[in-house]
Parts: sequence; C-alpha cells; structure tokens
Amino acid sequence: MRQLLFAAFFLYQFTSIAQSVSKKPLEIGETLSFNSKYLKEKRVLNVYLPESYSSSANETYPVIYVLDGSIDEDFLHMAGLIQFQSYPWINKVPEAIVVGIANVDRKRDFTDESSQAADKKELPTSGGSSAFISFLDDEVIPLIEKSYRTNDSSTIVGQSLGGLLITEILYRHSNMFDNYLIVSPSLWWDDERWLLSEPAYINNSKSVYIAVGKEGEVMERVAQSLYEKLQLMIGKDHSIHFRYFDNLDHGDTLHLAAYHGLEEIFKFRRM
Repeated sequence: MRQLLFAAFFLYQFTSIAQSVSKKPLEIGETLSFNSKYLKEKRVLNVYLPESYSSSANETYPVIYVLDGSIDEDFLHMAGLIQFQSYPWINKVPEAIVVGIANVDRKRDFTDESSQAADKKELPTSGGSSAFISFLDDEVIPLIEKSYRTNDSSTIVGQSLGGLLITEILYRHSNMFDNYLIVSPSLWWDDERWLLSEPAYINNSKSVYIAVGKEGEVMERVAQSLYEKLQLMIGKDHSIHFRYFDNLDHGDTLHLAAYHGLEEIFKFRRM
C-alpha cells in the first residue's frame, strides 16, 4: 500500500512540474532573403547580432562575413565562436555582427572559369565567381550596412572553395574587405593559376590569415605558397600570418583556424 501511495505521489509531483514548463523558440539571430539581380535567384543571409546590440543604440560593430553560411553549414558554430571570443573575460575579438551567406551552388559561386577539362568535368556548374563577387559587393554588403549599425571594419572567412574565392577577391578586389581569413584554399583549381598570376595592388593595411591542416601534399603546398607570395607583397609580418595544423584535417580545420585567425587579425587592428 505504501509503495502504491508513493508512486501516486511521485506521479502527481512529476505531472505538476511538467504542467508548469513553458516553451518558446530559441532565437539566435535574423534571416534576410531577397532576389539577387546578379545571380537571378533568391538568396538568404543569416545574421547574428551581438548581445549588446539592442541595448547600445549608438554603438557600431564590425562585420564578419562567413561563406558556407547556411544554418546546417558553418553559421552556427562560427557565430558561437565569435560570441565566445568577444566575452569580456575572453576579449580576443570585439563584439561583431556575423553574416552567414547561405549556399545555393558553392561549386558555381566560388570558382572562376577554368581552362582545365578535368576541372570542368569534376565541377560542371563552375565558373560563376564573377557574378557572386558582384552579388557580395553590390547587394550583400550595402544591404547589411543599411540594415544594421556597422562600422568600417569588415572580415571575410571561407574554407576550401571558399578560400579559393577569397583569394580571388583579395587579388582582384582587395578593397572589398579589411581582413581575409583563408582556410585550406583550393588553389589547385585551374592548374594553380592564382599562384602563378600577379595580384593587383594590396596595401599593407590589409590583414590576411592563411591556415591549412594535414590535408595532403598539394593542399599544404599551395597554402604555404600563397602565404609566401603575399608576404612579399604586403611586407609586414604582423599583418599576414600562416599556420599549419598538423593534428587537423580538411573537415575540422576551419573552427580552430578561425579561432586563432580572428585573434591575430584583431590583435593587428589594435596595434
């Protein structure tokens, strides 16, 4: 009898607790969507706003643009990383607005036209980077600057084909961003043409961080070669960095590279 009474009491208590629980959506940011005139399709931006954004009406913030920025790609872990690094007791980076650029066809958007038949066969939709860069420059950046309280600091982060695209932007349109975080760049593309070509003028106010994991001879060599080439051009050790992560591979290099890369980039900005 006692066991029955105890069970009934426990069930009552559990039911009471369950009935008092409320649920609401967990909001971590905002989503913007619009039709791109350059890409001829609907595009989505995921936006994380720093904790102080709503309470500091006169404060402006740097913007960190993340390629492969869909919810099921790199947006969530990058936004969390930047939030953590900006906590006052960590203080590695300033509070920042994070913009994740959701993908539609990254193989198209992150590659320029290749002269190699093997590249075209492997990535048949490739060759659309010019339109994507115009989309970034003329649509995404102005929209973010119009919609949010941004300052004059902008950073772009990308890995693999995203790193290839960032290299193209740095070579051809270096004034688009202040800071470039290039992780595991696919510079094998088009028979390593970007390593053989000469970039337009890049002034030494730009900050560049290049990283690669243990990803095989080609990936490791081209990343190191890009660093050496840019180091000669930019000419200041404190504004360009390279790091090899021998305990990481192509799949997991981005997160740790971004952690160290953003710290180095913003350390340079504080100097």
